[in-house]
Amino acid sequence: MFFQSQLLKWESRVHPLRQLFWECTLRCNLRCRHCGSDCTASALAPDMPFEDFEKVLLRIKEAYDPREILIIFSGGEPLMRKDLADCGRRVQELGFPWGLVSNGYLMNPKRALELLKAGMRTATISLDGLEEEHDWMRGVPGSFARADEAIRYLSGVSFLGFDIVTCVTRKNIGQLQQIKEYLISAGVKAWRLFTVFPVGRGATDPVLQLTGEQYRALMEFIVACRKEGRIKASYGCEGFLGPYEGKVRDHLFSCQAGLSIASVRIDGAISGCTSIRASYSQGNIYTDDFVDVWEHRFGIFRDHTPFKTGPCAECRWWKKCQGNGMHLRGENGELLLCNLSRL
Repeated sequence: MFFQSQLLKWESRVHPLRQLFWECTLRCNLRCRHCGSDCTASALAPDMPFEDFEKVLLRIKEAYDPREILIIFSGGEPLMRKDLADCGRRVQELGFPWGLVSNGYLMNPKRALELLKAGMRTATISLDGLEEEHDWMRGVPGSFARADEAIRYLSGVSFLGFDIVTCVTRKNIGQLQQIKEYLISAGVKAWRLFTVFPVGRGATDPVLQLTGEQYRALMEFIVACRKEGRIKASYGCEGFLGPYEGKVRDHLFSCQAGLSIASVRIDGAISGCTSIRASYSQGNIYTDDFVDVWEHRFGIFRDHTPFKTGPCAECRWWKKCQGNGMHLRGENGELLLCNLSRL
């Protein structure tokens, strides 16, 4: 833990930009129960013109080595943009590696090949159960069949950094073994599991929230998968895990938002990641220089001392947890969820 704390101090001071999320659209073709963005097929916010984001990349390229910064297209559903391959091709020409996060519904072999030729190097597909459970979660019949096609194709691309992300709920937690076997049979090597935190559509749906017993069972399932070694399972970035730290991830917990991860939202807002409340935005690409914002703002992301209040004030885990992940904080800094309460 000493080396982890020293690393965090270094990252806070140096903050090497390694990932930049571009919220390129808020349009989506599914109606996911757990959506944190509350996206719709015809979002009120228009897609950001790529030319606007390109100006940010050109500025970043002046200050940093683009080869070390992964650009991730997110949404909404990024594949709703018909120009996505053109965007990716230009990102590659500028020297940045790029990837995307997708629900897989539009990722057929033809579209996938187009994106791979445009330089796509990473891809994450969401899968929230087998057919019945996944379609229920995604709100559109046939979603599983479309995701399955995408998974089987992309898992066979040897040079692609590819993984599956699964939202674990009360409805699918009893199916994790079957999901694991399905993914292994489809050729998937990496699997990230996460739980819903209390924002967006999932905040008031009890079926999406695990009980303490179920949450502990999820941790034990991941531990068992990692020992078994047939698929690289891990828990997502949803906060500090106390006694499970070092057991369910490849690294100890640290919220990398504002340390190595930034995002450009659909309206141009500059933030740590798109899961964090908009009130924590640090600037806007239409009024501010991105590099200046990254270098000289993000104070609350890099020093969590102001969060040492309420339940965190006397918590024995503070030095290791540092007040948890930024996306678990409300508009006014209040802690929305502490995983320790479920362990």
